[in-house]
Amino acid sequence: MGTDVDFVVAGAGGGLAGAIRAAELGARVLVIETNSHFRSGNNTSMSTAMIPGAGTRWQRELGLEDTPKTFVDDMLRKTHGTVDLSLAEALAGVSASLVTWLADSIGLPIELTTDFAYPGHSVLRCHTIPHRTGSALLKGLLDRASQLPNLDIMVPARVVDIAGSPAARIVVIEHPDGSLEEISTSAILLATNGFGGNAELVKLHIPEMADAHYHGSAESRGDALTIGSRLGADSGFLNAYQGHAALSYPQATLVGWATVLHGGILVNLDGERFGDETTGYSEFGHMELLQPEHAGVLVFDRQIHDACLLFDDFRQTVDAGALRWATSPSALAEQFGLPKQTFINTLDQVHMYATANSACPFGRTSWPHDLDRSDLVGVRVTAAIFHTQGGLRVDQHARVQRPDGVVIDGVYASGGSAIGISGFGASGYLAGNGLLPALGLAYLAGEDIVTRLG
Repeated sequence: MGTDVDFVVAGAGGGLAGAIRAAELGARVLVIETNSHFRSGNNTSMSTAMIPGAGTRWQRELGLEDTPKTFVDDMLRKTHGTVDLSLAEALAGVSASLVTWLADSIGLPIELTTDFAYPGHSVLRCHTIPHRTGSALLKGLLDRASQLPNLDIMVPARVVDIAGSPAARIVVIEHPDGSLEEISTSAILLATNGFGGNAELVKLHIPEMADAHYHGSAESRGDALTIGSRLGADSGFLNAYQGHAALSYPQATLVGWATVLHGGILVNLDGERFGDETTGYSEFGHMELLQPEHAGVLVFDRQIHDACLLFDDFRQTVDAGALRWATSPSALAEQFGLPKQTFINTLDQVHMYATANSACPFGRTSWPHDLDRSDLVGVRVTAAIFHTQGGLRVDQHARVQRPDGVVIDGVYASGGSAIGISGFGASGYLAGNGLLPALGLAYLAGEDIVTRLG
């Protein structure tokens, strides 16, 4: 007995990579998306479109040597050895093919980020697109999907359950009016992101960020965890997440960590730095949450400001009126109500470290730019959680597993619905390690289902 479709994908974000790849290989695919405004409101569209690729042609053109093993070693180092090694190897191994596919099949104008190095990556390997915006990445995926006659998108609708046998899964779909529909399929990919939009689950699994602003899709409610648990699926790394310390307040736009990587600093409302900003924006979010009023001020200058205009998110911050300019440290302190002398002392210390190229007491050694104190700019920022990084345990083909490691036939997971490659907590996150499992696991799932269909 046949099925209605070969492959169902729950979620029209990074899961589209799996839907498109399976459709390209001949499968009949249905994508089900709950958010009518997903083109600008899901986590893929809200990203900076950074995708790590190890050993790509863009790297080779610049004479950069990189391998999947080097990438895995970076993940092991950043997560202190806690990353799921099998999954890390699978995603590092497919990363170059994925980036190439995005360029050659999807038609995205892929480029290698070379203006600065993201913390934790030992080689320049973050690939992106002009303006570095996830909405353009998502548009490219949707444009390609529209060219495939064997791929359909149902929106708005929500996958609420999976039933049936491994030979023919039954996907239960809820429509906005509350009515239910059942569709038979050979396999389903859960690509509904994580549980960042579910305050109770965040409080349960990531209590350190319970008071942080959530900056992601409201539809990330933990649906995959709920459905997976009914199927007897295992889960892991549920306290893993991508945090951020550079969300403007009260505008809630992403200022971006390029401000820091070009030489900016972050101070609390007492006018003092409170850590090595270059360790990573994810773990710095929790550090910021511990500061007075859960807030800080990003401080940089016009040169850094101009360099960051490459990012659409940064330009949106500028357009939102979040920036405050000043011609002296004292004047900038006054703009944000910082203790003037303390703030001046902080900048004096930073000037000393930058000109001597020496380490500060927190261990920061990267000072690419000595701030111009006659042309300073500041942005009040707050800590945020962007997306969770733990979920259903999957194998190297994105197949969901039971606690004993046995695969649940016909059920796949990707992105925030799966365990990810960031280890535990926030400190293991590397730039791009949200999009890589979102796109990469979906891509692997799309190829695997077609292989199994024969």
